Order: sequence, then structure tokens, then C-alpha cells
Amino acid sequence: MAVFHIDNARWHNVPFMMKCGKALNERKAEVRIQFRHAPPPLFPGLARNELVISVQPDEAVYVKLMTKQPGLGMKLDQKELDFSYKHNFDEKTPEAYERLIYEVTRGEHSLFVRGDELDYAWQIFTPFLEKLEKGKKKCFTRPLAVWQR
Repeated sequence: MAVFHIDNARWHNVPFMMKCGKALNERKAEVRIQFRHAPPPLFPGLARNELVISVQPDEAVYVKLMTKQPGLGMKLDQKELDFSYKHNFDEKTPEAYERLIYEVTRGEHSLFVRGDELDYAWQIFTPFLEKLEKGKKKCFTRPLAVWQR
């Protein structure tokens, strides 16, 4: 896992954590935004509210919220507000490469990385890769998933 910080007032002390891997048990790409607990926490130990943007395998946007169950008691439970493309649209969404090839034939560049974006990405990862090569950083390794062997 890598932790990044953005050096401006809006994102001060907000960690951006990136987890990734190869040969995992599932194919998944998503962005998860976990919200902080409001200080002081009224109910300590509860799961955080979370916004999830799922890119693959199933496109969706959902919010996980801690909610009070109806009634007089104070029992809390995590529920999801879910917007899933496959449950809301009858049409099949194109696969990623289908869409890219289609956009290339139309001359559309908005789905591709700009040069300055690529430069910034290398500025972020090059120092880590250099430390990795020199043995100053170590990568977490694990055996391949059972079904991959």
C-alpha cells in the first residue's frame, strides 16, 4: 500500500491510500472514499461511512452509511445506497478496450492520458522505483492465488 498526500489547504492531512496487486483472486478496480468520524464519536467503534466508485467488473456508485434501525432502540447498522449500471440499464456497456478502440476511430482523445499527467505519474513513482532497485524499499510478495497456479 502506498500513501500519498496532496500539499494544499483543501486536502491537508488527508491520506490517499493506493492498494494494488497482480494475480489476485478477483478482478476489481474501484475508488473508495472513507469519511472520517465526526469528533467526538457518538458511537465509537462503528464502521466509517464510505463512497465507493466501482469501475470493474461491474460499474456502480454506492454509499455505505451507518444508519439507525427504525424503532425506539439505538441499534445501528450499515446500509448501502446503490446505483448499479447493470440493474438500471438494459443495454450492455462496452468493455474498456471496445470503448478505447471506438474512440480512437472517432479521433476522441479524452479517454487517454495527457502528456503532463504521465509526467506527474512518473514524478510520483520514480523515487519509489529507484529505492526499490537499490534495496532501500521492499515489496510485499505472496504466493499466486490458488486458482492461478
